[in-house]
Order: sequence, then structure tokens, then C-alpha cells
Amino acid sequence: MHSLPFYLQLGFDHISDLAGYDHMLFLVALCAVYRLEQWKQLVILVTAFTVGHSITLGLTSLSLLTIPSDLIEFLIPVTISITALHNVSSHRQPMQSEKLTGRYLMALIFGFIHGMGFSNYFRALLMDESSILVPLFGFNLGIELGQLLVVFFIVGTVFIFLNLFGMRHRDWNVFISGGAFSLSLILMYENKFW
Repeated sequence: MHSLPFYLQLGFDHISDLAGYDHMLFLVALCAVYRLEQWKQLVILVTAFTVGHSITLGLTSLSLLTIPSDLIEFLIPVTISITALHNVSSHRQPMQSEKLTGRYLMALIFGFIHGMGFSNYFRALLMDESSILVPLFGFNLGIELGQLLVVFFIVGTVFIFLNLFGMRHRDWNVFISGGAFSLSLILMYENKFW
């Protein structure tokens, strides 16, 4: 059995692999409405997403939950499109606690879907299903650290565009969310399961 640092590195490498750009695109869409000053809310949001995909990753790795991979590959861009639409439709109002709770719940639920997308890769890494706790913890911790790094890069980019180039946050949100929505439609078409 491999050690915790081994799985931590695999999780980090998996999230930072540009070949898995659908996950990066989801993070970009998720972050579009946030500013650097809202970093605490972003950390909670990303952690809610990680909790969601940790649960389904564990369940699918133990074969307690099985959903066809072609359906999951279609649903992942659906989560991106819903997030992008939500960004544009809800950006007019300030972030209130009940709206934040709804975003956290949405991230948790979408994490369930993305976790199923990771399951085939993770299951191939497991040497022995009886020892799933260390690999699952390490892999998810690596993914969380990778996601937080990506999120702070995105929010840093937002900071530059808003403060150095004078872009309005609403315009940034519409531009990024619109791009994410468009790319998600292409991904849905490429991954249609019917």
C-alpha cells in the first residue's frame, strides 16, 4: 500500500492536469462572482464541493453507487452551465447569507457529480479496497489543495482585471460566465449519452 503523501500528490496532480479542463472550467464558473476580499466564502464553497465529491468518490470506489460514466461525463458540463447561468441571474443582488447557503448547497450537490467523474481514475489507483481510507483521504486532500491553488489564481486574476484595468465586476462575471456557459454547451454536445 502506498503512503498518504503518494495519494496526496496524485490528487494534486489530477486536479492540476490541464487535460481535465472541465473541472477547471467549473472552478472558473464557480469563482466568477467572487472578489479577493471574499476569500473565506470561497474557501467554504470549494470545501463544500470537495466534501460532495469525496462522498461519491468513496461510494463509487467501494461499488456502493454505480452510475454510467457516459451519463456523468454529460452531467459535468451541465453543472458548469447551471453555475454560469446562476452567476448571471443572481449577480444583480448582493450576496446575502441565504444566497450563500444556496451556493454552498449547489457546490455540494455538484461535487457529488464531479466525484463520480473521478471514480474510475481513483479506483484504478487502489491496490486493495479494504484499505480505502488513507488513499481516499490523501487523494481528496490533494484535490482540495489543488483546487484552492486554482481558485486563488482565478481570484488573483479577477483582482488584476478589476483594480488594474478598471473592469467592472458585473462585466467580468458576465464575460467569464458567458464563456463558461458556451464551452459547457460544446462539452455537453461532445459527451451526449443518447
